[in-house]
Amino acid sequence: MSGLKVSLAPEGGWIIAISAVTVVIAVVISVLGKSNHWLWLTAAATILFFLVLNFFRDPARTSPEGNNIVISPADGKVIYTGDASNSPLTPAGKLVSIFMSPLNVHVNRAPFSGRITSVEHRNGRFRSAFKDAASRENEHVEVIMDTNLGKIAFRQVAGFLARRIVFHPKSGDMLLTGERVGMIRFGSRVDLYLPDNVILKTKTDDRVVAGETIIGEFI
Repeated sequence: MSGLKVSLAPEGGWIIAISAVTVVIAVVISVLGKSNHWLWLTAAATILFFLVLNFFRDPARTSPEGNNIVISPADGKVIYTGDASNSPLTPAGKLVSIFMSPLNVHVNRAPFSGRITSVEHRNGRFRSAFKDAASRENEHVEVIMDTNLGKIAFRQVAGFLARRIVFHPKSGDMLLTGERVGMIRFGSRVDLYLPDNVILKTKTDDRVVAGETIIGEFI
């Protein structure tokens, strides 16, 4: 179960601050305007502020125990499971793609414990994250990890609305399963590449939770 404690992602600091200032300015204009016609401005600014707070929520998560389980790196809806194409792994293995709508938590987490061997940011387009081509053509950050059970990889893929990918760890860093690694703003996808010796435990259209939902198991 997800933890009850919810904080705000630090990546949203300046955006949250600007949204709060916008509300204050709207209230001042409404008061000085002395007219109900300005109330719409305050209402719109307030709604925007709460939408921003909702987007940057960062709930505490508790990962399930197990040395061979792969957990979801993102909140959202599974839009593909099956054989991988355009994979950074050799052999290509399997792919699980997770779409994050603007209403999902956008904090990403490590799917498995291991050492990062490569972090690569690639510029690209901003197609809809639902499209198959988005994984290779859109701007993305590709991370390859060496684990005690084999190599895995994942991509933070920018979508139509996303214009900023954040990944904090560096090549050589050790990650623990469920560890917070970054986020994508605003609406995007994460592609998880797994070797063939992983049995998938999720399917297309499943809803998954970063740091908690089991995606697969090494055999």
